[in-house]
Amino acid sequence: MNAIAALGQRVIERVRGIGVATQMLLQILFSMPTLLGVKLFLYQMYRVGVMSLLIIAVSGLFIGLVLGLQGYSILVNIGSEAMLGTMVSLTLLRELAPVVAALLFAGRAGSALTAEIGLMKATEQLASMEMIGVDPLKRIVSPRLWAGIVSLPMLSIIFAAIGIMGGKMVGVDFLGVDEGSFWGGMQSSVQFYKDIFNGTIIKSFVFALICTWIAVYQGYACVPTSEGIATSTTRTVVYSSLCVLGFDFVLTAVMFGGV
Repeated sequence: MNAIAALGQRVIERVRGIGVATQMLLQILFSMPTLLGVKLFLYQMYRVGVMSLLIIAVSGLFIGLVLGLQGYSILVNIGSEAMLGTMVSLTLLRELAPVVAALLFAGRAGSALTAEIGLMKATEQLASMEMIGVDPLKRIVSPRLWAGIVSLPMLSIIFAAIGIMGGKMVGVDFLGVDEGSFWGGMQSSVQFYKDIFNGTIIKSFVFALICTWIAVYQGYACVPTSEGIATSTTRTVVYSSLCVLGFDFVLTAVMFGGV
């Protein structure tokens, strides 16, 4: 009976946490923006988006290089190396760009957001704001949430573009694939609505909302101790990664699986 009671308590705590996180998200989404909020949003765009650009660009380049090598070694066996551009572009736009960019975003920006908000809670900065009549959700959480939602789709597009250039460097410049066939196959097979809008923009927008929401909630609801901040930061990365992979399957099945 004790084990069943402990399990029930854990389930209730998880459900309560989901309810509190949803309530926090709705309060942020339906709150009116202010001039100060816009300034804080732009600052967080730099912290969350621009500061993540280097790891996104480097990762996109190397993944494009690997895709070019692996794709050529597979396609050359069946005499279809001219389709290398199609394979690289569709693989990046539909799957790898939004998923890998979201995982890198969760590890770099998401963990930083959780640790930053958690440290503010541990040092009682959030409680001090409430005492002087400043809403921490509007001043601290909201700019970070909106910055993550806006920045990740742009980072995913940059990831895909740099990855395609990496595939072109290996396939065309190093392995000798015809450049006209590389770009021509890509232009004839990639569709804006199906591949770029659905595959990259919609997916990355959903992943941005999930990753940033988890990050700010874990920081806002963490136990105000050093151990609590470390635990919440770990949860941010783990929960965000699992949610990204799970929602990627659902979105892929809906967009490309005929479900």
